[in-house]
Amino acid sequence: MPVRVFALLAALLPALTGLAVAPARAETRVDVELVLAVDISYSMDEDEQRLQRAGYVEAITSPEVLEAIRRGPNQRIAVAYVEWAGAGEQRLTVDWTLIDGKATAEAFVAKLMAQPIRRAYRTSISGALGFSAPLFDRNGYDGLRQVIDVSGDGPNNQGLPVEEVRREVLDRGIVINGLPILIKRPNFGTMDITDLDTYYSECVVGGEGSFMVPIKTREAFSAATRMKLLMEIAGDFPAPSPRPAPGAPRVIPAAEKLNPLCMVGEKLWMERQDWMRN
Repeated sequence: MPVRVFALLAALLPALTGLAVAPARAETRVDVELVLAVDISYSMDEDEQRLQRAGYVEAITSPEVLEAIRRGPNQRIAVAYVEWAGAGEQRLTVDWTLIDGKATAEAFVAKLMAQPIRRAYRTSISGALGFSAPLFDRNGYDGLRQVIDVSGDGPNNQGLPVEEVRREVLDRGIVINGLPILIKRPNFGTMDITDLDTYYSECVVGGEGSFMVPIKTREAFSAATRMKLLMEIAGDFPAPSPRPAPGAPRVIPAAEKLNPLCMVGEKLWMERQDWMRN
């Protein structure tokens, strides 16, 4: 083989070797990797959808949340925003975004506000959890905690049983927090339930330090969402106050065990189908 060919191969070898065994991109350290999984089912009217989104917009850019981020050991978090409804209806509305101050928080909010308000059929919390959990894989971030934050106004009524998927998510070390919305009076048509906060506590949220913050009035959206984000960022999980201030959002720790409530949505759906056939 000519000398010039050996020289060429020798020159190319480092580059070829580098292509073959290039090290993986280093992950950015953050205090929490947070998926905001937001219900867009038809049981949420458009006004509630806008209130829900505005609550996140105001919370993420609030001075309190930005200060909580600044006080963290890494002084930054990573957030993704998912919209979900039925078993086949999930969408990554805003991809993973690093938030380390006002400018990056406002950039995240701008991406979110640029998306149209959407609504879709049915309610699959299990589908939302199953879609959200893999988003942590190879997302470029290494968080001290991984959290899926589920907000919604009804129980699971489509897809896999929520307790089954919940268990798989918790086995991955991911914490599930909740923001149950109890603004409307339950009715048979929308298959809402009176004790949605209990359902979330016993069937949805879980993991070390998991919690939920129920929303019972339209005016509470902003304050409740801000409280929830502050707790998730700071890693503080206070017990509920025995005497909460009037109108203040209440924090409820996750229940230790599941119960038959976890299939109430599926039961209501079957009853509704039977009623429509008769």
